[in-house]
Amino acid sequence: MTVNEAKELAKKIMSVGEVPLLVGHFGVGKTDLVREIAEETGRELVILILSQMEPGDLIGLPARGEGKTIFLAPDWWPEKGETIILLDEINRAHRSIRNAIMQLLIDRRIHNHVLPEGVWIAAAMNPPDDEYDQAELITDPAFISRFFILEITPDPKEWVEWAKENGVHESVRKFIEEYPEFLATKRSVSIRAELKPSPRSWYKLGKVLSALSEEEIEKYGYTLAAGILGPEAAKVFYDSYLRRSKTPSAEKVLIEGAGGEIESIDDANSLVVRLIDYLSSLDDVKLSELMERAQSISENIFSLSRNLPKESFYALMRYIVDEAEKGGLRGRFFDAILEGLMEHEEIVEMVRGI
Repeated sequence: MTVNEAKELAKKIMSVGEVPLLVGHFGVGKTDLVREIAEETGRELVILILSQMEPGDLIGLPARGEGKTIFLAPDWWPEKGETIILLDEINRAHRSIRNAIMQLLIDRRIHNHVLPEGVWIAAAMNPPDDEYDQAELITDPAFISRFFILEITPDPKEWVEWAKENGVHESVRKFIEEYPEFLATKRSVSIRAELKPSPRSWYKLGKVLSALSEEEIEKYGYTLAAGILGPEAAKVFYDSYLRRSKTPSAEKVLIEGAGGEIESIDDANSLVVRLIDYLSSLDDVKLSELMERAQSISENIFSLSRNLPKESFYALMRYIVDEAEKGGLRGRFFDAILEGLMEHEEIVEMVRGI
């Protein structure tokens, strides 16, 4: 997403007490983005460069109290609620301060020091690739599930406008206007974390969606969902409940032969994802029940092939062929489905290409 899009979403996310994680290469404006939010909302900005901090810098130093050890508040600790704390270079934070970061995110406190009501928290990092020193922190699902991930890619037109407002020399602005490909090297910004939905992530998503207008949900709903649920769950959720798609359920397609309401390639891809997820989750009890319907399921899948783009149906067939090669009840079930599908010449031709 662009910097301006990330800025608007980050503001919405923080307004309901959640934490955006801005991912982008150096120089794309992650810190400036948070600084602008602070200025627009009248908040003080506290920037913590975690890669340069020792544990004592983050959590404060111990001192002798009345018969017990207490921890003094660190010098950066906010005194008022109108504050934004930016946890910068969060993926380079040393292991020794990771638990303190978690406590800050979960309980909004460090030791006996509690954040004032209303403090916003944001985080930022460079994407994990060979150009940056990394810690394994970003691969920890318990940690990454605390954030809404917003991946930023600079937009040349947006940058030129920003450059004009900030007094960048005209020659530079004109050059980028004429040669936008030179604004930044095309590199991936994905953190490559395997995001999965959880009760916590659904709760967080629901909070943020409540702060968005219908127009904002239409525009940003998938991006928000993908940033905390992962792309597969986000796609189905967005298509079915935010975009109000008429894509039928997996059971209706397989058992009742539904599937004639597919209106777009997005609907088709969403349905294939749902079918594969449903078939992957079948246990032995359900497989035994469906085994008796294998022939009708085969016919329903074949009927579906007439409503799906070839590429989408090919993905489903590849899954069925792979599962049919497995042993046990699961393999026999998919082999029975494949046997029924192979009665149709066009399916035979497709399977030959798999």
